Amino acid sequence: MKTETTYQKTPIGIAKIIGDKNGIQSVSILDEEQVSAEELNKSVPYCLQDCVVQLDEYFNKKRASFNLTVNPKGTAFQIKVWRQLLKIPYGKTTTYLAQSKALGDVKAIRAVATANGKNPLWIIIPCHRVIGSDGSLTGYAGEIWRKKWLLALENPVKQQTLF
Repeated sequence: MKTETTYQKTPIGIAKIIGDKNGIQSVSILDEEQVSAEELNKSVPYCLQDCVVQLDEYFNKKRASFNLTVNPKGTAFQIKVWRQLLKIPYGKTTTYLAQSKALGDVKAIRAVATANGKNPLWIIIPCHRVIGSDGSLTGYAGEIWRKKWLLALENPVKQQTLF
């Protein structure tokens, strides 16, 4: 089956979306200089159109969860970890330790963190919602500044009154 690719401009870079009629296989964010204007202006293949629309809605704060058929490639353990990530609510975070406990093995924390780092569906499978036990923003393949930006989008700091 032929996979299709499209590129979508977002506030944090260019989303590279790969998939076919069986679902979205990959969403990653590239720096703008990594994608030509020609690639960016190509028409969106039919099988990727819902993903483009839903990502646009997410970045415009009109969508808190995705309703897409996904087909990520990974080991059985990685897929189990990625399914657990889908349980983290929009605007909330969890820790790698809590995630490994939820998966039934507190000692698997490093394996869980590694599986998070191999998540091929950035944003859609929300690995950006996993933080260090000390509250630090660690371990995001898309660079820490993007993780911070995504968390702020989902849970903006409310202005406190001065008086």
